[in-house]
Amino acid sequence: MIVAKQIQKSYGKLSVLKGVDLSIQQGEIVSIVGKSGAGKSTLLHILGTLDTADSGQIFIAGEEISKLNQKKLADFRSKNLGFVFQFHHLLPEFNALENVCIPAFINGTSDAIAKKRAHELLDYLGLAARTTHKPAQLSGGEQQRVAVARALMNQPAVIFADEPSGNLDSASSQDLHQLIFNLRKDFQQTFIIVTHNEELARMSDRRLEMKDGLLLS
Repeated sequence: MIVAKQIQKSYGKLSVLKGVDLSIQQGEIVSIVGKSGAGKSTLLHILGTLDTADSGQIFIAGEEISKLNQKKLADFRSKNLGFVFQFHHLLPEFNALENVCIPAFINGTSDAIAKKRAHELLDYLGLAARTTHKPAQLSGGEQQRVAVARALMNQPAVIFADEPSGNLDSASSQDLHQLIFNLRKDFQQTFIIVTHNEELARMSDRRLEMKDGLLLS
């Protein structure tokens, strides 16, 4: 599903990634842990096409994304990748259903088809009764589940999650962790997760540690 070869990234004189190799199979849940500044989020953003490497190759679902121009990269990202961050980044003026529909609308999906899938996702995530609620009317855990639904909207090959439970209380964190594994079980969803949460890291199929710009098994 994902193969990264010799990924390097520097910011000025600071070398952040020093030749990272990584291979991830479909349906695998991989957590990346490590101290702040180790390069975890930088790697996640490069794998997720939100940033570019200085050198190296990245293949996702058979496509060498490191060769795509910006327009093709944006199109690939929209159709194949989903993102969940520590802060949900929901648009406050839109309700839950509308927030979930946004990636589909960007992709040119019709209103009817987008809303049908959004309803299905929110129902699956236990939010059927909250579709018309705006983010301020939802709990932190509910907001993050809406963000997960939004990430799933275009049926992505991979979901990239950066500290997805970092802003949640203990109970909501556990609910989100269980949801990730339910999604893998029900949809063979692939996850790459950057986290400081050791419980989530231990639950994952693989726990990779990042240190000094390299991944350790």
